[in-house]
Amino acid sequence: MTQVIDPQLVDVILDETGSRERRVRLLPARVVVYVVLALAFFERSSYRAVWDKLCAGLGGIVVARPCASSLSRARRLGRAPLRRLFEVLADPVAARTQTASFNRGLRVVAVDGATFSIPDEEALNWRFPKHVGEVKEFGYPLLRLVARVECGTRVLLGAAFSPDTIGELGYAHGLLHRLDRSMVLLADAYYDAFGFLEAVTGTGAAFLLRSTRKRRDARRAAGGSSLQRRPRRGFPRFPECGAGV
Repeated sequence: MTQVIDPQLVDVILDETGSRERRVRLLPARVVVYVVLALAFFERSSYRAVWDKLCAGLGGIVVARPCASSLSRARRLGRAPLRRLFEVLADPVAARTQTASFNRGLRVVAVDGATFSIPDEEALNWRFPKHVGEVKEFGYPLLRLVARVECGTRVLLGAAFSPDTIGELGYAHGLLHRLDRSMVLLADAYYDAFGFLEAVTGTGAAFLLRSTRKRRDARRAAGGSSLQRRPRRGFPRFPECGAGV
């Protein structure tokens, strides 16, 4: 993991976010960052098992072996350094020769969302409330995730997640800040909203999305009359999309 995420970068982010430990402990803040990342990779393993996997490549070097409760408490480091680390590292990686990552010289990225059921526990319900019917609550709490990815490599370029009380478009607006004129954004029909597409255009990026049959393209003709045409079904070819379709 240190070959992918430089420890010096982690130290800089810890200082930047004010998360550095005040005195050296058994689990320094830098180590805790790697532990939390490893917990995501080995989600079905115990704390102790994850620690053993982290230390497996150290050969004969003697290292501490903290108990499970110490590893659990170490997660109190907070989300700020992990969020900042993601922001720094979430960049496109595809080379120009990467299949499906470029079209007509534009880097292809996509945005979409999904919902996931999460455990029905009191520790989570205050943040992720259950749906309420006419009589009582029902189902599991839902987490909504909206992500922007690089096509071809599936590299995650941005993500927003929170309760499903806010729609996908509300989260998607926050994922546009790294779009630029070198990219074309793909999206499904749900994102066919004027405000969202106007925001995409403001970044300089092109966009291509599947529109609904109700969409009309109204154009002002000579003499003040209005022309309307139905969109064609399916995706048009990129040369026809211009700044967006």
